[in-house]
Amino acid sequence: MAPTESPSGGLSPCARSGTARPPHTKTPAQRTLPILRVIPLRLGLFTKAIHSETRNLTATLLYYRKMATPENGKEAAPVAVSAHYDIRLPKLPWHRRVQIPIIAAAVFSVIRTVGPTLRFEVLGRAKVEALWAAKQPCIWAFWHRVILPMAWYGRNLGIVVMNTTAFDGQWTRKVIEWLGFGTAQGSSSRGGLRGLQVMAKRIEEGLDCAFTIDGPRGPRYVAKVGPVLLARMTGAPIVVFHVGVKRGKTIQQTWDHFLLPGLFTRAVIIANEPIYVPKDADSKTMKARHEEMQKALERVRDIAEGWFAMSEDQRNHYRAEIGP
Repeated sequence: MAPTESPSGGLSPCARSGTARPPHTKTPAQRTLPILRVIPLRLGLFTKAIHSETRNLTATLLYYRKMATPENGKEAAPVAVSAHYDIRLPKLPWHRRVQIPIIAAAVFSVIRTVGPTLRFEVLGRAKVEALWAAKQPCIWAFWHRVILPMAWYGRNLGIVVMNTTAFDGQWTRKVIEWLGFGTAQGSSSRGGLRGLQVMAKRIEEGLDCAFTIDGPRGPRYVAKVGPVLLARMTGAPIVVFHVGVKRGKTIQQTWDHFLLPGLFTRAVIIANEPIYVPKDADSKTMKARHEEMQKALERVRDIAEGWFAMSEDQRNHYRAEIGP
């Protein structure tokens, strides 16, 4: 075999050593040439993929982009919503959003710790059970002060509670839904009429509804008109009640004088006679029912708050008057 020159000049290693090149052995140039041919092909496929993804992304952005009106070429303005029907969540700073699940978990833990230790005596429950037996849902009304013991007592019954969309309402909603309540978003200041519509539908489905009647921010012990409006819409009766405890702490710094019951304490629930509102009630009748509800709330509060300071004879008097 004749000597061959390498690509860099001179004789190939085989020629310099005087040995013959095996027939299956390729030179470095021969091994590199196929790779160089493949690289442009792979680059072309990669470039096409990038162009395809770019087109898809552009189409997606255009799909979600606000469309301009053909008349003036400007973006369509958001539809105005009345405050009474607006149940959109307010924009909160990030540190407030982070607090919502933390506060909800803490409050839920307190209820789960204190609730099972409470020993309830209930006056007026027989009237409510009679309504349930007749397939008649009720509208519950109570002061915000006793929301903790009532959240435990009314758990897992599917009761629908009106709940504000403000910061306090967002963590409260998590707590009460974990306890088996339903929620209707709204309050006396925002989204109230929309909330009433949802509650009216739930009553038609056979569920009870409830109001913390002076919430979400007071004034304390001043009843809102929501239950009266809902009673006229649905024909369901209003049942007001209050909770008193033998041992507990009133947190004076809160607007509602929040009641934190003591562990293993006795509690009493006092419920009033149902209040009915005719579906054709005029403004005068509505005002009268509202005043009646306010007085009933004050009466059951006075009885329940003073229950454990009464003599046994006084308690027996109310047991006979109100009934079991």
